[in-house]
Amino acid sequence: MTVDVEERPVEPDETEAAEATVVEAEPAAVQSDSRKPWARWTGLTFAFAAMMLAVAAGYFNWQDGSVRLAQAAATESVRAASDGTVAMLSYRPETVDTELKSAAGRLTGGFRDEYTKLVDTVVAPGAKQKHISAVATVPDAASVSATENHAVVLVFVNQTTTIGADAPTASTSTVRVTLDKVHDRWLISQFDPV
Repeated sequence: MTVDVEERPVEPDETEAAEATVVEAEPAAVQSDSRKPWARWTGLTFAFAAMMLAVAAGYFNWQDGSVRLAQAAATESVRAASDGTVAMLSYRPETVDTELKSAAGRLTGGFRDEYTKLVDTVVAPGAKQKHISAVATVPDAASVSATENHAVVLVFVNQTTTIGADAPTASTSTVRVTLDKVHDRWLISQFDPV
């Protein structure tokens, strides 16, 4: 079986039209290639921005937690410094031993040892012998600095002291109280008059 193929001459207009079609198709391919890197950079930029936002959110969340811990530490340490100061400086001759030994439970470290020694050798014997009583109050106190485990508080103290049957004498003082958190309790580690 034979197939007859008809050959006909190609007209120049048909060749140009075919080439024009090919030429027109090429710029479209080039345009789509140039859009891909641009789209890729846009995607990478958005991914980087999202990652930076997540990092910033994490950082600010951590900062917020740190600030809240510091605020809680400041509040708790001011209360502990005020209560500890009143306990350390208030006593009656009949109960001086128990009151001041109880106050020593609010102290820590070398300061606790110094305070206990002073109470045992000077304050308690003097209070019993001369019938000395003292009442301290803290009208105000302020946090100087506070972290999760260490704080410094400025305490304003009013103290009224009575010796025997004499009239009471009033005094005021300011004390810089340093506290350390030991087993979830704020304990006084330094007590420095200003």
